[in-house]
Amino acid sequence: MDRLIYTAMTGAKHIMEQQATTAHNLANATTTGFRSQLDSFRAVPVLGDGLPTRAFVVDATVGTDFSTGSMQSTGRELDVAIQGKGWLVVQKADGSEGFTRHGSLKISENGILQTQGGLNVMGDAGPITIPPDVSIAIAKDGTVSTVPSGTKPNAVEVVGRFKLVNPPEDNLVRGDDGLFVTKDGVALDSDITVSIAGGMLEGSNVNVVESMVSMIALARSFEMQMKLLTNAESNAAKASQILALG
Repeated sequence: MDRLIYTAMTGAKHIMEQQATTAHNLANATTTGFRSQLDSFRAVPVLGDGLPTRAFVVDATVGTDFSTGSMQSTGRELDVAIQGKGWLVVQKADGSEGFTRHGSLKISENGILQTQGGLNVMGDAGPITIPPDVSIAIAKDGTVSTVPSGTKPNAVEVVGRFKLVNPPEDNLVRGDDGLFVTKDGVALDSDITVSIAGGMLEGSNVNVVESMVSMIALARSFEMQMKLLTNAESNAAKASQILALG
């Protein structure tokens, strides 16, 4: 009974955590470039004198599904999508670099190319500055070109190139701000093999149907853990009655 209580209690606790992860994924089913979170659990024994029969559940692995989402055409000149593997580099609030696949960009009042969240998009030589009153073209290799309004199309000026990186996926970790960073904190060089598509955005890779099925299965598992605790309580009460009769 002691082992049953430990198993059911910790199992219920981590099912609630996994349910929260599933709900978080569903909430971001329409978030551009979102990568769904993965959880894995395992049972382990409690170590210590007199505790050989007790076990509990631990969160063994918290990972990320790095599969690509569907491509959506927008026709907007400041929308970009990474084709295949790779990441856009942005400047975080603390000045360090973060990685994102959210390619919906804007130009700040100071002419700096930014994400919709206000983070500077990094180029090979730092943040990219866009002159006023220009049309913008973004090439497949990330080169940003501008043409002044009212001039001939051949008056093209290159203002920068996106810093595109492709670190190993096992070296990436998701931060609290939703951006990814490298586990070792080492600065990355640009990867010329990464390409982008202009006028497009990448959708979330969350499978809504699969997540809904998972949420239902988790709810039933939680009910089962609660029933185990109820059975343990009932067994304890009956054992107390037997001892009282004795």
